[in-house]
Amino acid sequence: MVPNSVNPDLQKERDGASFNREEFASWWAGGAESLKFKRDVKEYMLKGLNHADHALLYYKSHEEICDFSVRTAIETGKRLRRLQEERNPGGDEYWPELYASPEVWAATPAGNPFGVQYVMLVKALKAQCTPEQYEEFGKRVERFEVCATYAQTELGHGTYLRGLETRADYDRQADEFVLNTPKISSYKWWPGGLGHCSNHCLLVAQLYIDNQPKGIHMFYVQVRDENTHEPLPGVHIGEIGKKMGFIGVNNGFLGVKNVRIPRTRMLMRHAQVKADGTYVKSPADVLTYFAMVHTRCIIARNNALFLAMAATIATRYAAVRRQSPINPKAPEPQIIDHVTQQLKVFPEIASSLAYHLASNNLWGLYSVTINDIARGKYERLPELHSLSCALKVLCSTDSSLGIERLRLACGGHGYLTSANLSNLYISATAACTYEGENTVLLLQIGRFLMKSWRAALAGAPLAPTVNYLADGVRNAEFGAWTGSWENLVDAMKFVAANKTRLAYKSLTNRLEKGETEEEAANHTGIELIQAAELHGRAFVFGSFVSEVTGAKSKTRSASLNAVLELLLELYLIHVTLKQMSDILRFINLSDADLSKLQERLETTLTKLRPEAVAIVDGFDFTDQQLSSTLGSFDGNAYEHIFEAAMNSPMNQKSVPKFFHEHLGPFMKSNI
Repeated sequence: MVPNSVNPDLQKERDGASFNREEFASWWAGGAESLKFKRDVKEYMLKGLNHADHALLYYKSHEEICDFSVRTAIETGKRLRRLQEERNPGGDEYWPELYASPEVWAATPAGNPFGVQYVMLVKALKAQCTPEQYEEFGKRVERFEVCATYAQTELGHGTYLRGLETRADYDRQADEFVLNTPKISSYKWWPGGLGHCSNHCLLVAQLYIDNQPKGIHMFYVQVRDENTHEPLPGVHIGEIGKKMGFIGVNNGFLGVKNVRIPRTRMLMRHAQVKADGTYVKSPADVLTYFAMVHTRCIIARNNALFLAMAATIATRYAAVRRQSPINPKAPEPQIIDHVTQQLKVFPEIASSLAYHLASNNLWGLYSVTINDIARGKYERLPELHSLSCALKVLCSTDSSLGIERLRLACGGHGYLTSANLSNLYISATAACTYEGENTVLLLQIGRFLMKSWRAALAGAPLAPTVNYLADGVRNAEFGAWTGSWENLVDAMKFVAANKTRLAYKSLTNRLEKGETEEEAANHTGIELIQAAELHGRAFVFGSFVSEVTGAKSKTRSASLNAVLELLLELYLIHVTLKQMSDILRFINLSDADLSKLQERLETTLTKLRPEAVAIVDGFDFTDQQLSSTLGSFDGNAYEHIFEAAMNSPMNQKSVPKFFHEHLGPFMKSNI
């Protein structure tokens, strides 16, 4: 039986914090109004849900899980519609924006098979349809009158979109496109909801006119009958099978053979095919990929939250778990008192903040770029693409590694499914390969850096996020090492600039030796991805420092600022020490400088020790969102673990079926 009271060790931690948890929660949420809105949505969406049913999710069969995920996703959609009608009748609809948001994750614990419909597809239709097209079929998708998904990745091609093999050939006589997946590698593979949930999709295919390729374009295609849900003629569709995670998302495959669609089903806001076969090129090819840029922004946000959720679980557990006396004559301490435990947990709290803030900055650039596109200005697109790639890579990589570190920090109990750390890890690590495999994205950033370095050498204007490269061209020496926060940011930029310089030098040398652009880029790949990673880390450093020390700090209490400064200090020092091999290559540091960094790390861990539980409380995750026996707000971890074990279907009868059928007869067989 789980006690109604809060674990006294956890309550002691909360009582001992130096800052107001509500103020932190308000800051984290983006303001008091935003915090209230998010809490209201969570309360409305989670009230009355059968959480016992949710807790037994992982004991269900694959088909039962898929059924469960469809049912909960539909219930979530209905609840959001009611919320809209009750809270904002006649106003702007906000429920589609919330459908795949963190506030409703707990309502769809198996995953949302219609998530791609709102995360990617609706956005892509709004960005790529003409107004007439959106009125004709886009609004049906947005209103959930049909189920649809974004079908881009193929069995044989993912990140390399130019290699997609699905064809759309224009037939002038019929004024139609003829769609084909000519071989098994060209089958669409992975789209969420495609398996058995979608009856329409946005198909990304190579456009051909008179057998001449025009590049990839988007086509709105019906794949199942809206009444019977049977696949249409020429459509081969189904589910790809069980995966490590995303257990209820119904990822699917799609093959098409001579499927015909009207010419007006090609999305034509930017590129067009006229009835006579005349092709009008898009003003910027990257516009075709813009839905992926939006999704990468979401990935950065989500993975920062996955890490924050795992940090909440591990921090609370570290406060209630007692083990391994520091002083042999004293009682077993809370494991959060062990400095080595603090080093496992506290940097991940700081990292979740760092990526949360960097993600906010990325969204700011996204909004600016969207407004520019509306005015026919496309100059910021390469910068946004590069930055979204960088944060997608760093957030997914660091959150995956961080969540695994936090799982290990919870000892053996972290291995339990009921701890939910495994599910968080699987959700985070999946992002390392979807919407662009991370190494390939780093190479794309590397190419952007090569172009930017070439521009810096010529004295040409640079995008704001790579302005530091101009300083790298001008200054061969770093200057004085002070170890201040601004100095650490400058150091990361300086190292990133010098890594870019070396990559550019290697690339140029290979070109001068007669290698092609492609060969030289391939052979310089290691240096390119190293420069790209450091470029991303410099941006994250700058975002964190700007938030904590900038004008916004004057709107916060001194106590909250003090805690944010500790988290900033920990993040900068911890990452700087991890990147020290790169730093020492370009900046002269003494042994005293390195010792000082180590001392600052240990001092910051000590200062954060009494604040840690209140900080993760400030992330404001509900128990339903965390879904963890180790990380509940009441801190009664052992009772929750035991309760989860007792609810296992295997424990509902004292003697299992296999004893009578197998084990008992075997023991009596005298073999």
